[in-house]
Amino acid sequence: QVQLVESGGGLVQAGGSLRLSCAGSGFRFGRNAMAWYRQAPGNQRELIARIFSDGTPYYADNVKGRFTISRDNAKNTVYLQMNSLKPEDTAVYYCNFVDIIHYWGQGTQVTVSS
Repeated sequence: QVQLVESGGGLVQAGGSLRLSCAGSGFRFGRNAMAWYRQAPGNQRELIARIFSDGTPYYADNVKGRFTISRDNAKNTVYLQMNSLKPEDTAVYYCNFVDIIHYWGQGTQVTVSS
């Protein structure tokens, strides 16, 4: 049974930092590209970062230079280090991978106060 469990969300002031974690199980973690999406109220879910199986990262323009995605295949965990947070980063953040279909975690709330 595939599981993705996110953690690390919370309330932070603008300019602060948070690190999100996503622990995967039930699939071959190291062979899959892993991604982070987010969804703010009234908005569509958007891709913000992806890390391929070889460690190559991809970032959306609105987080490039502030967020860093990384993975530890030995721990079946993907991370999202978020620095210089802005109020517009407020959203529910989801871990994701695709293997024919999309798999999602339950999400973790990130709230950035101004």
